[in-house]
Amino acid sequence: MTPTEARKIYPYLKTGKVYFNHAAISPISTYVKEKIDKYIYVRSETEIESFFEFLPTIDSARSRLASLLNTNSDRIAFQDNVSNGLNLLAQSLEWEKGDRIILNNIEFPSNIYPFLNLERKGVEIDFVQAKNGVIEIDDIKKLITPRTKLLSISQVQFLTGYRANLTAIGELCNKHDIIFSVDTIQGAGVRKIDVQESKIDYVAGGSHKWLMGLQGTGYIYVSEELQSRMNPAYVGWLSVDDDWNLLDYKLEFKDTALRFENGTKSLIGVTAVEASLDLMGQVGFDVIERQIVSNSEYLINRLDELGLNPIMKNVSSENLSGIVSFKPNEADILFNKLGEKNIVCALREGMIRFSPHYYNTKEEIELVISELKDMI
Repeated sequence: MTPTEARKIYPYLKTGKVYFNHAAISPISTYVKEKIDKYIYVRSETEIESFFEFLPTIDSARSRLASLLNTNSDRIAFQDNVSNGLNLLAQSLEWEKGDRIILNNIEFPSNIYPFLNLERKGVEIDFVQAKNGVIEIDDIKKLITPRTKLLSISQVQFLTGYRANLTAIGELCNKHDIIFSVDTIQGAGVRKIDVQESKIDYVAGGSHKWLMGLQGTGYIYVSEELQSRMNPAYVGWLSVDDDWNLLDYKLEFKDTALRFENGTKSLIGVTAVEASLDLMGQVGFDVIERQIVSNSEYLINRLDELGLNPIMKNVSSENLSGIVSFKPNEADILFNKLGEKNIVCALREGMIRFSPHYYNTKEEIELVISELKDMI
């Protein structure tokens, strides 16, 4: 399936909308909807109690996520969202007073609050200060101390669209024995991520943005080495090895990351993400990445020509993603005008944020540019 052919399976396009808001939430394709409808049919008309029937779908979704991160499926566990995924990490490690964590000042709060919450245990937080939306590795290096225990960063920053050099950061963390945690919700499905190559210890991601699934279905990756250092903060009946021996009550954890799946997960959400990853695989993740980056480069250049000074205009394509932002005067007024023209984007922290996906076209970008010319 080509990106052009994929446009046929997004029904909202028939309304004339230009949807550049995938960094917030993605539309549901008919391909995914059909799989969701099948799940609802089974739950409402046939088997109803269908847990075992959907185990192959769960296994397939886990395997597809593992492939996306270049790891084994037993290193993947489903969670409901990134916030809880990162809370799981923060609360499952042993902390001592004076331990330090490196964050940065342009992160989405999901990647901040779980770690700020550790200050009550005496943990200290060091913030890298971004420069024009960029997190520079030299600024990370300056904050490393012998007490630095963890660094957490987004693969792609939600405001600026800056794609971090995860491999360079991973090598730095590995050198200093620092746990390396990555929030992938704005990057997975947009740019390549390889937990082995980048020496990433922990990943928390979600499926409702660039992976085009449903809200409330996220995932984590945890390396074997890090798992050995974590004492699960929360446990449930599915955390243990002999989970269907219901009255045995032996708290003997599974050897895999599945020890972090405590209980019932959103099967409808897992169904959706499995279908969406299947679809994206048919298009090809390399094709999707090239198309998204090409759209971003084109959009950045066209916005720059209008004098709108996009945040990432002087950044290498290696550090671009699907997010393109700029900070105009009276951003709220411009945002409302765009909405009136059926151009769907986001208003964040005084910035207009566009986030086209792989199936969006240069023609749609030109339509947006044409409307902006009349608005500014």
